[in-house]
Amino acid sequence: MHSTRQRNTKNRSVQVSLNGALRSGAGGAASIDIEAATIAELLTKLAERYPDMSTHLEKGIAVAINGTVYRDDWTQKIPQGAEVFLMPRIEGG
Repeated sequence: MHSTRQRNTKNRSVQVSLNGALRSGAGGAASIDIEAATIAELLTKLAERYPDMSTHLEKGIAVAINGTVYRDDWTQKIPQGAEVFLMPRIEGG
């Protein structure tokens, strides 16, 4: 008999903390739970679930996973249990 220990790890629920104007796009929520395996999937699902957040996402955001900030690498995987923060991208000059 084979073990049934295999799990579908493609999608997993992560808690995402929202910073600044992104909160208003999510109805004022400071954090939300959403299923996503990568940053790209996270951003897509956020836009689908919270259409008011789309404008903020289009302006540019940064995603921090366990303290590492990603600005353009949307293929980055999100580890299970990771601390995930979204914040508006800060333009430098």
